[in-house]
Amino acid sequence: MDNQLHNQIVNFIWGIADDCLRDVYVRGKYRDVILPMTVIRRLDAMLEDSKQKVLDMRKKLDDAKIDNQWPALCNAAGQAFCNASPFLLRDLTSRSKKQTLKADFEAYLDGFSPNVQEILDKFKFRNQIATMVDADILGAVIEKFISPDINLSPAPVYKDNEKTILRHPGLDNHGMGTIFEELIRKFNEENNEEAGEHWTPRDVVELMADLIFIPVADQIKDATYSCYDGACGTGGMLTVAQDRLLTLAARRGKKVSIHLFGQEINPETYAIAKADMLLKGDGDQAEHIGFGSTLSSDQNPSRQFDFMLSNPPYGKSWKTDAEKMGGKKEILDTRFNTYLEGGEEMAMIPRTSDGQLLFLLNNVSKMKKDTQLGSRIAEVHNGSAIFTGDAGSGESNARRYLIENDLVEAIISLPDNMFYNTGIGTFIWILSNKKEDRRKGKIQLIDASKMKSPLPRNMGKKNCEFTPSIRKEIVRIFLEMEESDVSMIFNNEDFAYWSITVERPLRLRVYPNRTIPADTFKKADELKAVKKALTSLPAGTPTDDWMAFAKATKLKAGTLKKIRPFITEKDATAKPIDGECDSDLRDSELVPFTYDGGIDAFLKNEVLTYAPDAWVDEKKTQIGYEISFTKYFYKPAEIREMNDIIATLNALAKEADGMLADIVGGIANE
Repeated sequence: MDNQLHNQIVNFIWGIADDCLRDVYVRGKYRDVILPMTVIRRLDAMLEDSKQKVLDMRKKLDDAKIDNQWPALCNAAGQAFCNASPFLLRDLTSRSKKQTLKADFEAYLDGFSPNVQEILDKFKFRNQIATMVDADILGAVIEKFISPDINLSPAPVYKDNEKTILRHPGLDNHGMGTIFEELIRKFNEENNEEAGEHWTPRDVVELMADLIFIPVADQIKDATYSCYDGACGTGGMLTVAQDRLLTLAARRGKKVSIHLFGQEINPETYAIAKADMLLKGDGDQAEHIGFGSTLSSDQNPSRQFDFMLSNPPYGKSWKTDAEKMGGKKEILDTRFNTYLEGGEEMAMIPRTSDGQLLFLLNNVSKMKKDTQLGSRIAEVHNGSAIFTGDAGSGESNARRYLIENDLVEAIISLPDNMFYNTGIGTFIWILSNKKEDRRKGKIQLIDASKMKSPLPRNMGKKNCEFTPSIRKEIVRIFLEMEESDVSMIFNNEDFAYWSITVERPLRLRVYPNRTIPADTFKKADELKAVKKALTSLPAGTPTDDWMAFAKATKLKAGTLKKIRPFITEKDATAKPIDGECDSDLRDSELVPFTYDGGIDAFLKNEVLTYAPDAWVDEKKTQIGYEISFTKYFYKPAEIREMNDIIATLNALAKEADGMLADIVGGIANE
């Protein structure tokens, strides 16, 4: 289906909302009717040709007093779902009385098989029926959806009985999914949904599918594969992945099947995803779409998958999930915690304000290890995933785990404004646990931020796209793995660093005659004894050496601790105090793993030259990982030649002189 037809259908359905719902619902509630009705009409259209067969089968089953009729009825319908009521939607348009229409429409809905009932329940559509009946708009809504001006059926509609003149082309499952996504996008836009609540454009999904399938296309066998999306939305990524794998396999003469799995937390989009699977004719696939949070209620805890694609929410709080898992500091989930070689536990729990990396770790936990292909992952993230978080933080630890286990093949920066509801910069991560030899220990960074084609008109904030030729070029750059202006190859350790804490000794000068507050000690005798000790010091007691001074006073350590703030000041010329550092002089340094000689050499070359008394507190040393596209791909603007600048200034000066002459001449003429 081309974009023009797609837009026509979307605009028609959007018009139903404006025509029928405007005076009954606020705009933010249009979706409560339009989305489930779109699904219902699609299901209805799929069942029209087999309606009589289903009714005949039901009569036979009733006569035979068979209770569990749904498998046989679905078989009669030729679909993974069915409707056993005596009605099609078009049968209900003749109802003139509101209550009759209400009763028949409810009977029609009740006639759907259980797998459709779950979809309707997630939409909470039955809650809308009374409102529509009371406002007398239910009939109008139904009539709009079965209008001859729109075709939501996979079968084409013709203008003539001979079927020679096409009125409407059939709407395949891919097109139906696109329409669902576009409707949801428009509703989200109307409701000013937050930036993290966005849908992945089809051009981006197709690029992701290319990047996980094409590199291993020649290794595809006559076999069954699995594909998973832990934030599946309406299931668009799964649909594209399925199509792409089947196409690549067919070109190579391979017969493959693919099982799709997903999970979605939003009831509405879950309902659409499940409906999409039913419409493909596979009831088992529909059962593979789980409902709930992937983070706190993983529906596939023991499954592993061949391929995984995801666009998880980013910049979105996962605090509720953290609480369900026992609190952020108490999370024991093995997906998000790992162990270092020495047995030390390393938590990869990010801040609760952004849980996007947890979805990537969830996918990694489901990678196959005992197959030739292993698993391949394509996942979209914003910039936070590649650089947010200091060494030792959950975000940095997650990157450390992924890179040290040599799972990251490439990261690709995308153009701004590629998504519908957000203009922020985004990146595609490509992961594999069965890297080809040339990629082992390497990570490829591809800057595709300028590789885009403008859209004729904006779709929300999306103002550009990847055309097929652009996608092909990005895949070529990935496959060739050659360095260029937009492609760089790094060793894994290039992204690693030590975060070291550089300390300098505390140096204090003593002023024994300064006043010590009376409330420093509970008893006056204690203060009196301290003053006596300070005034009775042997001649020559150093005041630039706290340790020698303290020893000379013969006061207890606890007493000295109380009075030191009042009788000392920091002094760079004083002698250092053993074992004590000056917090004001404390500094943190980032030492790349690639620094020749490591931390010791860095300290010698970069620190001791300026601060000979400095040392590194090894207990505070942390390992961190970050990736900066700006650092590697930034191109400074070319500096203009001085002669060019002078020429420009002279031209401006002449122009200004001319304007001044005109002004003066005008005044004189007056």
